[in-house]
This record gives sequence, structure tokens and C-alpha cells, in this order.
Amino acid sequence: MRELTIPESGPKRVLLNAAEQLFAKKGFEAVSVRDVTQFVKMNVAAVNYHFGSREGMLTLAIMHYTLPLNEERIARLESAERKTPGKPLALEEIIDAFVRPIITQNRKTELPEALFYQLLGRIFAANGDGLSQAYEENFRQLSDRFMRALGKALPTIPFDELASRFHFMSGGLIHLLTHRELLGKRAGSPMTMEAILGRFIRFAAAGLREGLAADASVKKGPQATFDF
Repeated sequence: MRELTIPESGPKRVLLNAAEQLFAKKGFEAVSVRDVTQFVKMNVAAVNYHFGSREGMLTLAIMHYTLPLNEERIARLESAERKTPGKPLALEEIIDAFVRPIITQNRKTELPEALFYQLLGRIFAANGDGLSQAYEENFRQLSDRFMRALGKALPTIPFDELASRFHFMSGGLIHLLTHRELLGKRAGSPMTMEAILGRFIRFAAAGLREGLAADASVKKGPQATFDF
């Protein structure tokens, strides 16, 4: 990829907008260079000219949304930490800093709301599977930063256990983003992302706090299954 600069207008921006919409709708592997150029009635060579390759176009589309999102996540986390110096944050504050920027970044995008969340879900789901090194490094730094905050909030949970829980929480967020419409259908009426994230934060906090495996040698009888 030649650069991460996002053009405000012109053919490169037209191609990028088309690629983002198609990636959101169909997934990264299903969209070809020809799909993008046909969508906006441009020559196939335009992708190589403006992005260097399909991979360059894909990387720019991903970084377009994830860089400002992750910057806001860390900024929110650090802002919360400055308010209580030397003390661990409440678990809900940490999770809020991780998920709330999804809403604020959506308000800054030109993508329709549903496509924005769909694209983020696909990006998060593809993490570690063929995405650019720039994205992988950015997400690794983000994960390390939030794991440190979680470790302070939950000091009795071993690191490997906490890492697993963070992974499960991230998986829940991916499902939420890619299947958001299911929540409205099951609730019987549409739900705002604000309401959905409120529920998610409570759910994720419970999952991060609880669930340490019980010592099977200690419990015997019916109470081994039912904890009264």
C-alpha cells in the first residue's frame, strides 16, 4: 500500500467508498477488483494506480475505520484512568471504553449505519487471518493496553484465563455487530445501538468476573451440578 491518507474526493475516494460498501455486504474474500470497478463504472487499472494492489485497497479500507476507532478507545481508557490515578477502573468503565467508540465513530462515517457495523464485524472477525501487518500491530497494541487495565481490575484471575475471557467478549462483540438486526427481531421492536451496547456491557462484565472452574475434587453429590 502506498499511503494511509484518506482522500476527501476524487476517483480514489470513489473507489474506496465502493470497496467499503462491497466488503461490508459480501465479505473480504468475495469481493474482487473487478467487482469494485464495475460498481462505480471505472477501469480495473484504476485500483492499481490509486492503491498499488487489491491488498492496498483492502488495507486502506480497514485502517480508515479501525485507526480512529482504536485511538478513541485508548483515549477513553486513559481519560478514565486519569480520574482515579493509582486505582483500578471499574470493569464496566473498561468495557465501555472498548465498545462506546463504535457509536461515535459511526456518526463520523459516510457509510449507512447497518453497513458500518457490518464492516467492523467483518474486520474484527478476520483479525489474524490475512489482514495487513499494520492492522495486526495496531490491534495488538490495543489488546495489550486493555488487558493491562483488565488485569488491574481483576487481579485474582490468571492472565491466560483473563485472555480467554477477553477473547470471548470480543467474539460476542463480533456477533453483535454482524447480526444486530436479530436482537430487534427477538425483542419485537428495533433497538438502538446505545441500548444494545448497554446490555452488552452488563453481559461482558459478568462474563469477565465470573466463571472460574470449580475444583471437582471438592464438590460431590448434587451440589456439584447445582450451586445453591
